[in-house]
Amino acid sequence: MPCSPAPKPAPDQAVHVLAFDTSTERLAIALGTPQADHTRLAEGGAVASATLLPQARALLDAAGLNWADIDLIAFGNGPGAFTGLRTACAVAQGLGLGLGKLLLPIDSLLIVAEDARGQLAASEGPLDIGVAMDARMDEVYAARYRWSGSAANTWQVLDAPALYTLPALAGAWAHVTLHALAGSALAAFGARLNVPSAPRLVAEQDRAAALLRLARQKVTLETGIDAALALPLYLRDKVALTTAEREAVKHAKAAAA
Repeated sequence: MPCSPAPKPAPDQAVHVLAFDTSTERLAIALGTPQADHTRLAEGGAVASATLLPQARALLDAAGLNWADIDLIAFGNGPGAFTGLRTACAVAQGLGLGLGKLLLPIDSLLIVAEDARGQLAASEGPLDIGVAMDARMDEVYAARYRWSGSAANTWQVLDAPALYTLPALAGAWAHVTLHALAGSALAAFGARLNVPSAPRLVAEQDRAAALLRLARQKVTLETGIDAALALPLYLRDKVALTTAEREAVKHAKAAAA
């Protein structure tokens, strides 16, 4: 019988936070401790199902910790690549149930916005950031967020993540003002991405560090959810698996066996 989730540590208590995201072609994983932060970026995509746990184990070893020392587990729940979302959710659920810990789902597009905020560190006050990620098939996953810039230092969702065609996104954002645009769609579509004029942050600075910052922000605001309730955010119905995805599922089943 799965053990019950342990109570969430108080915000002012030192905690060990494990956070990971596999929604893109890059695996982002981070371990935050009172002594130091450990982050890593690695190949994701189809191989994430085989490498995520070994990467997490390597971070724990670097910090001199064991699985049981983890207090909170945060994971990117989407939107993003179908196989990647399933991988992150499955691993988070397994760790949550096995360790008896609550989980913190993290909006994968908000990770991009937080990374962009890090690149705009010199800016003070509220920041409105648009995120557009390549969803393939001439579509994008997009959302808008506002960083408060106040003492609270929190994010507000202006437009929740949604799937858009390029014309639909242009229409939806036709009259908005942004301080910055970020995401893989900037490079994928270039001038075809007709969005408001704003500084374009084409490259991410440190996705893993941004993920860890968001996890720590959520620790102070939310209690987390039971592992059984952790579900990926799918914005597009999946009708078939690619060859790479079938191989990833086959590899994961073999590893489990």
